[in-house]
Amino acid sequence: MLGLKLLTDPRWANIAESNLEEILTDHAWCEQKAASNAISLITQNSEYEDLVHELTAIAIEEMEHFKMVIDIIKEKGYTLGRERKDDYVGRLMKFSKKDGSRNQAFIDRLLFAAMIEARSCERFRVLTQNLKDETLAKFYYDLMVSEANHYTTFLNFARKYTIDVDVDKRWKEWLDFEGQLIQSYGNKEHIHG
Repeated sequence: MLGLKLLTDPRWANIAESNLEEILTDHAWCEQKAASNAISLITQNSEYEDLVHELTAIAIEEMEHFKMVIDIIKEKGYTLGRERKDDYVGRLMKFSKKDGSRNQAFIDRLLFAAMIEARSCERFRVLTQNLKDETLAKFYYDLMVSEANHYTTFLNFARKYTIDVDVDKRWKEWLDFEGQLIQSYGNKEHIHG
């Protein structure tokens, strides 16, 4: 369904589980950044009423996820670490087209968001299927479903609001790029690492 070119090796869940404090901290900040991205899309494209409505709901939901992850961190006796740079997301952002029309930049920003949601969904599936902690596995299952919905929302808005972009062609380019990019990741206790 997601079209990802390379699935995460299930052993990544062992890396994540070996340092839950780190993966949970990284995850919390991913949720915060997802909320910020939705808000940024709203502020830059406020003329699209349905987008504003849907992305407001996503931003709120992402901050609810942030709170849920922080609560898990606290329950486990961990400390929320400092926000850290997400190299994977940074490299995706560099792939994003910014030098074309306003519509091209808008569509690519939606595809950028869809790609992150797709990879997050896939990583949460790996955690769901491989974590020994059943409560945490259930938590990641619920988030997996949420991320899949977000992925679909961003991709559908790209298709709806395109003026001068062949969205399916550009999405394939995103999938191909990400398929190469992700080969460098999957060996750290980061959601995208």
